[in-house]
Amino acid sequence: MSEESTGTGTGTGTGAVRRDRFSGGPARGFLSSLAGDARIFDADLAVDRAHVVMLAEQAIITDDVAGEILAALDDVEAAGHDALSDGEDVHEAIETAVIERVGAEGGKMHTARSRNDEVAACLRYRLREDLLNAAETTLRLRDVLADEASAHTETLMPGYTHLQPAQPTTVAHYLLSYESAVARDTERLLDAYARVNESPLGAAAFAGTPFDVDRERTAELLGFDAVLENSMDAVSARDFLVEATSALATHAVTLSGLAEDLVVFANKGYVDLADDYSSTSSIMPQKKNPDTLELVRSVAGDAVGGLSALLTTLKGLPRAYNRDLQNAHPHAFDAVDSVVEATDVAAGAVATATWEEDALRQAADEGFSTATGVADQLAMAGIPFRTAHEILAEAAAAVEDAGTGTPDVATLDAVTADVLGASLFEHVSREAVEAALDPTASVASRDSAGGPAPDAVARALTAVERDLEADAGTVDDARGRLADAHETLETEVTTYV
Repeated sequence: MSEESTGTGTGTGTGAVRRDRFSGGPARGFLSSLAGDARIFDADLAVDRAHVVMLAEQAIITDDVAGEILAALDDVEAAGHDALSDGEDVHEAIETAVIERVGAEGGKMHTARSRNDEVAACLRYRLREDLLNAAETTLRLRDVLADEASAHTETLMPGYTHLQPAQPTTVAHYLLSYESAVARDTERLLDAYARVNESPLGAAAFAGTPFDVDRERTAELLGFDAVLENSMDAVSARDFLVEATSALATHAVTLSGLAEDLVVFANKGYVDLADDYSSTSSIMPQKKNPDTLELVRSVAGDAVGGLSALLTTLKGLPRAYNRDLQNAHPHAFDAVDSVVEATDVAAGAVATATWEEDALRQAADEGFSTATGVADQLAMAGIPFRTAHEILAEAAAAVEDAGTGTPDVATLDAVTADVLGASLFEHVSREAVEAALDPTASVASRDSAGGPAPDAVARALTAVERDLEADAGTVDDARGRLADAHETLETEVTTYV
């Protein structure tokens, strides 16, 4: 994916671009990106076709020449990327293949274009499709999280902070916490898509072209939503790679957190992962290891590393094009491949997991996790929350010293009398205290927006369903626009071939 200036070169011999002066030497292989360019082979063909159609429409080349070039591109497509001769990159190799079929006139396909704007257009053309695929996988994961949540709105589980039992919650509330995070990941991917889907074609090497090109027309034929206005920016910009890779890395971190939780929960006996998402030890047959989730967890490291490498590559580059950019885009493509796969695996693991409800219910009551609920009851009765906090902290210390677990009502009454000089029941009823100490009642009382109470979760699930439908519609609309543009381009091509 190297640079080349605007021109009408015909090209012969070793390739359409370098020819004799730069045709040999040990650095030629080092420069070549042809093998790695297989990913953008189809993108390059589409960009070539749109450019040639525009050249013909603008009378920059004749219709006959356009037809010959477009027919040759059909032959190149049918032969496939592997049939391309050795070359510096896929762009040169395709152009060389066209010239071999058409003759010198085939070189006119490169009129009013540089490999700089061509490369940038191909990367954006391919990456936008990858981002839509990534967004779709996040939708599948969100759908699984919501489905599992709807089945466990009343399944108690311990909630943690600092990995210590904190307050009781439900499996539904826990799963929806990740649905919310993944929803933001979807939003970031779609935001990145919007800025990726802008056309640099027609910017040439960086300073535009004297030919009367129609940049809006090539953008339309390729399904780009807008044209990058400044020609120097159009060929130089790789922030679209950064934004896409950042969105993917952020999502990978979300996946890593989910995977870590499930690994820990499996260790505690709270969840049983399906055999398809587990493995056994090579020497210890009794073991069931959460291997797939451990690999999901590791993907975040790769994605974050790719983002760091990409930013480091870009940080010191001057305007406009520099060959360093050839090594920039693989970080984005590596990230999208690994993160999409990890998302699908995480969705499968969640969908097939079994939540051990008895173990979770028992654990939800451990560590005096309902202490905050009792403190809330005191605060509702008019006692300053810090004073209520002091009472519950003293009660927790008392039962910890005694090794009896959760304080009973009598202990709470005694501690309240010690702190306030009055019985607990002068402030709250015994029934209210007993309810606050019960994990099920404690969860049910937390019905504020976004809370774990079944009613609050039901409202949240309704919102999730609405948002999923809207985001799926956004993806479908984007795919529809791309499909329409592809059909339009094919139709225009047939008028010349």
